[in-house]
Amino acid sequence: MSDKFRALLIEKTGDTQSVSERELSRSELMDGDVTVLVSHSTVNYKDGLALSGRSPVVRRFPMIPGIDLAGTVESSSHPRFHAGDKVLLNGFGLGETHYGGYSQVARVRGEWLVKLPQAFTPAQAMAIGTAGYTAMLSLLALEDAGIRPQMGPVLVTGATGGVGSVAVALLAASGFEVHAVTGKAKEEGYLRGLGAQVILPREELSGPPRPLAKERWAAAIDSVGSSTLANVLASIRYGGAVAACGLAQGMDLPTSVAPFILRGISLHGIESVHMAMARRELAWKRLAEDLDRAKLDAMTRNIGLGDVVTAGNEILAGQVRGRVVVQLAA
Repeated sequence: MSDKFRALLIEKTGDTQSVSERELSRSELMDGDVTVLVSHSTVNYKDGLALSGRSPVVRRFPMIPGIDLAGTVESSSHPRFHAGDKVLLNGFGLGETHYGGYSQVARVRGEWLVKLPQAFTPAQAMAIGTAGYTAMLSLLALEDAGIRPQMGPVLVTGATGGVGSVAVALLAASGFEVHAVTGKAKEEGYLRGLGAQVILPREELSGPPRPLAKERWAAAIDSVGSSTLANVLASIRYGGAVAACGLAQGMDLPTSVAPFILRGISLHGIESVHMAMARRELAWKRLAEDLDRAKLDAMTRNIGLGDVVTAGNEILAGQVRGRVVVQLAA
């Protein structure tokens, strides 16, 4: 067993951030009770923000970025995990305050880990990643709000992105009529292949919002925020619900109380980083049961560690369709 491994490292001098691939040793890892041989990670929108320095995702330097990982336990003093176990990790400060997934070896806390569902390989788990796990948390929130397929169509914004792609596939698998919003007209075939029945142009919902608009959808999963989310809220049917899980357009929300007090709709914020373990495990159980593997494969491409920074820039520029898996095993 070599003490050395490859990883990406973010460093900062003054206001200047740099990212480079390095050879590190196990002695440089942070504290934890489980050491994982990481085989795969992924690139989420949040990873793009961290890699670019456009948003203060990283809160200590130097930092190994990557908010997701999957691999095999090398050693453990945690009672739930043993050498040879297949595991995955989403969030809990990974790549923000604790060395993350763009590394061939990670040392983490066992209480953060989820045992890899038998239905998935590590690569498939990272094709899902935080984006797909967030999509399932969003669907669970809508179900908890009482949303059912017979109530009407469900809208997905940012539909060709990571969260949106998985959300479209999951909603379709659950029997919902899915309406997908995208700024990429050429991707209509891709979205219909995932299960979308109606494709809407981004411009239809990204303009200045009105307090109320025509009632169109029973519910929505929104990864865009800002004016798009405001327009979605204005168009949700009486008693409907929206799961908000992203900010691709912006953090602001220029809306009014009208949709809430005149139509009784509910807005559910989806937080994935510190989600309770029971809810995490439920989300991954449902992903194993509901997500079509062929559709997952159709939305996924694979890259190496050296391509991560480029993929991060592409995802921020809206140039990534679906999911990106990072292969780390030699």
